[in-house]
Amino acid sequence: MEVFVTPTAEKHFETIVNHLQEKWGSKTLKQFIDKTDKLFNLLQNYPLIGQVEKDNIRGFQLTRQTKILYRIRGTKVIILAFFDVRKNPEKKFNG
Repeated sequence: MEVFVTPTAEKHFETIVNHLQEKWGSKTLKQFIDKTDKLFNLLQNYPLIGQVEKDNIRGFQLTRQTKILYRIRGTKVIILAFFDVRKNPEKKFNG
């Protein structure tokens, strides 16, 4: 399986990266990026690992504050969003 990141998810990721760098520093930022890389590698081999959230959208808790939402299409894992779980859950599927 190949992992692809949508432009929306890329924007979410960049927002998180900028926030972590400004608020918590390079060490925390590196830990977040490493966790993300490990999850992407895990999804390549075990795409069904995430919990079904809605329809064909799956979710995986990356950190206490961040959930990754993704969809499986053929041989692709498509990352749809990095969702802040502290936000209103109704907004989870609306970007």
